[in-house]
Amino acid sequence: MSTERYSRDYSDGVRRKIKFFVFLVAVSFLVLLLRVWYLQVLKGSDFMGLSESNRVRLISLPSYRGEITDRNGLTLASIRPSFNLYITPEDVQDLGETLNALKEKIDFDIQKVKDDIRHSQPFLDVLIKADIQRDQVAFVEENNQLLGGVHLKVEPLRDYHYGELAAHTLGYLGEINKDKLMKGEPGYRMGDIVGKEGIEYLFEQDMQGKKGYKEVEVDVSGRELAVLRKSPPQSGNHLQLTLDLRIQLMVEQLMTGTEEAPIYGSAVVIKVQTGEILAMTSKPAFDPNLFSAGISNAEWRKLLFNTEHPLQNKAIDGQYPPGSVYKIIAAYAALEEEAVNPEDTVFCPGYYRLGRGVYRCWRRGGHGDVDLHDALVQSCDVYFYTVGYKLGIDTLARYAKMLGMGSLTRVNLIGEKPGLVPTKEWKLKARGEEWLAGETISASIGQGFNLVTPLQQARLLATIANGGILLKPYLVRQIKDKDGRVVKEIFPSIEKRLESRPDTLSLIQKGLFGVVNEKRGTGWRARLKEITVAGKTGTAQVVRLKKGPKSEDDEEISYKHRDHAWFAGYAPYENPEIAVAVIVEHGGHGGSAAAPIVRQIIDTYNKYYPQNPSEEEPQEAPGSGT
Repeated sequence: MSTERYSRDYSDGVRRKIKFFVFLVAVSFLVLLLRVWYLQVLKGSDFMGLSESNRVRLISLPSYRGEITDRNGLTLASIRPSFNLYITPEDVQDLGETLNALKEKIDFDIQKVKDDIRHSQPFLDVLIKADIQRDQVAFVEENNQLLGGVHLKVEPLRDYHYGELAAHTLGYLGEINKDKLMKGEPGYRMGDIVGKEGIEYLFEQDMQGKKGYKEVEVDVSGRELAVLRKSPPQSGNHLQLTLDLRIQLMVEQLMTGTEEAPIYGSAVVIKVQTGEILAMTSKPAFDPNLFSAGISNAEWRKLLFNTEHPLQNKAIDGQYPPGSVYKIIAAYAALEEEAVNPEDTVFCPGYYRLGRGVYRCWRRGGHGDVDLHDALVQSCDVYFYTVGYKLGIDTLARYAKMLGMGSLTRVNLIGEKPGLVPTKEWKLKARGEEWLAGETISASIGQGFNLVTPLQQARLLATIANGGILLKPYLVRQIKDKDGRVVKEIFPSIEKRLESRPDTLSLIQKGLFGVVNEKRGTGWRARLKEITVAGKTGTAQVVRLKKGPKSEDDEEISYKHRDHAWFAGYAPYENPEIAVAVIVEHGGHGGSAAAPIVRQIIDTYNKYYPQNPSEEEPQEAPGSGT
């Protein structure tokens, strides 16, 4: 190869290499320029925001939830300050080490915190634990240099002043769930505390208030250096309930029983002329304060799987056979249909025969000749077997529904159940079976398929007492703003007026008077000297015992198999003001277990609302809050 050719080939190779490197440099600069354009132009605002977040943070300030008071302005639920522990994940160098260090002094669910962090947005605080103790606050403050990203906030915490009192009515608060967040409701984000049950849930929008915010400058560890701007939160509206704390306290006490003999069941006190609920309880209950600071999994499971169901509001979703209180409905139907003459008698030998079936009366020796009045006073089963069979189940059902059974009362609570009023059509659809004549016999005294709630029983007595006006029960009287101005006022609502025959209600009222005040009345234990009580006892069968009706002594029957005890009544008889329904689960006879409780409730009402009131009525509730 000649020298000239070699030199030419060498020069061509060098030029190709130079061109390649020039191309490579040009492409590199182009990539860099595109990257700069992407970062500066397309993503500039995003990165600017992240950069600013490292220096300036917008911190949400929780709103002040409105108070809940009773009808006299006595506080049932308010707020108190609490120390809540938070973490900002972006400011933490080693998340696992930091959480483990906190766990040594503060009990919290590490896995839940990690899950919350995983689903949180950048630079948003994640709650570790609410309402920590003073010594725990001191630990965090003393080690704040080592716990980067961990900080305390003083925030309002819901405080239920009387613990379990009216817990099912008031409800409780809890962390907002993902479903509610996904619905896109304005003003909420992960970690927010909202109403979960009861009044707290239904009136969430009224009571929650409006959040505030503050813009703060922070250092590299997320510690606050200076407040740049601040917008204070706004308080929510206050609720004034129809409940009377003084009466509610007595109802709670009476329905709790003793440590040796606790009472399970429900009691409802309702104003006859308006439908306002003065007291309502369900036992066993729970302390809603457990939820305010965040309930642990162990505590939640303990409540959820408790065999006595403390979370159940038995006043509105406890469905029980109405027992002999249903005889009021049977009597009403018989008089309206003219199926009986009030003066005509039925002979009660202690049993009723229908075909091969024998249906016993609660009184084994029978009641002898009884008319309608005697049948109500002495609660004679045979009389109402006779009446019920004559009327038929569909006629009984029609009047039961007319008196509010088998449908929701539409009270201001969620989870209410309608009970059950059986008919021939219902049984055919629900069970695919024809109605049997013997089932009408059982239904006529409130057994069989019949189911009612305590609130329905109280409303039934109120309807009889007020002359046939079926009212919608309600729990909230007024909604007020933070300055005490009335935003909304709730008034009584009439669902229907019964068009009864002239003597129907008066005959039943006289019968209910006799139940309590006549010699052979089954409800004599509800009798008071200062105020005249009227009402009806009831015994709701839990299981059908082979030996038939029970004697006065039920000690040989296991507790879980004993009947539920009912008493539903009203007072004063001459000018009715309140109706009361009480069920004592497995209490046996209504006259012995439930009637004394109703007597004391009415006696308490008469103490605070005497028939001849003095000029000064006491407003302070007995006892003190917890």
